[in-house]
Amino acid sequence: MVFRPTAGPVDLRDWRQWWDWAPGASWRHPFGPDSDIADKPDHPVVQVAYPDAAAYARWAGRRLPSEAEWEYAAHGGTTTTYAWGDEATPGGQLMANTWQGKFPYRNDGALGWVGTSPVGTFPPNGFGLVDMIGNVWEWTATEFSAHHRTDQPPKACCAPAGPADPTISQTLKGGSHLCAPEYCHRYRPAARSPQSQDTATTHIGFRCVAERGSG
Repeated sequence: MVFRPTAGPVDLRDWRQWWDWAPGASWRHPFGPDSDIADKPDHPVVQVAYPDAAAYARWAGRRLPSEAEWEYAAHGGTTTTYAWGDEATPGGQLMANTWQGKFPYRNDGALGWVGTSPVGTFPPNGFGLVDMIGNVWEWTATEFSAHHRTDQPPKACCAPAGPADPTISQTLKGGSHLCAPEYCHRYRPAARSPQSQDTATTHIGFRCVAERGSG
C-alpha cells in the first residue's frame, strides 16, 4: 500500500482515505512500477512484509529484534519518556522525522523531508542509534499481544520461512513520518502497534540485530 495525501481534512477513523493499493509496488519501486529508489540510496527500505524482512536478516547473518530488545535499544541507556529525553522537542529542536502540519493533507516536512529521510538526518540516541523514532515503523520478531512481552527471548529460530500469515500480527515499533499529534502519535519507545505479517507499505521498514562476535 502507498500513502496518498488527501485534498483536505477527512475522518481520521477511516484509513482508506489516505492509503491506496499500488499494483507492482515493491522495495525497488515503493510507489508502483513507475517509481524507483535511485535517488534514495541512504533512505530506509520500505514495502517489505514481515517474512521478507526476516528472510533478509537470516541471509545477512542477522535477525530481527524482539520487542523488548528494540525498546531497550531505543531508550539508549535512559528511562526517559522519549528516546532523547523527557521533552518532545527540547529547546524547539525536532528530534525525529514525524508529520509536520495537518494530517493527512498538509505536510510541511521534517527538516525539509516529506516522506522518508536519509538515515541519520536526526540526532542519535545514547547508544549512537539513529531513527529509532520516526522515519519508518520497524518490524520486530514479537507477535503482538495486548500487553508488552518483556520476557520474550529472541525468536530467530521461529521467524517464518514461508508465506505470510494474514491472521498473525507482529509488533511494530518506533512510529513513522506519518505520525502526527492528531493521528498515530507514537513517539515514545514504549509505543507499539499491531500489523498483519503480509503488510507492505511505504512507512514500514526494519533493522537487523547482530549477535556480539558475529562480525
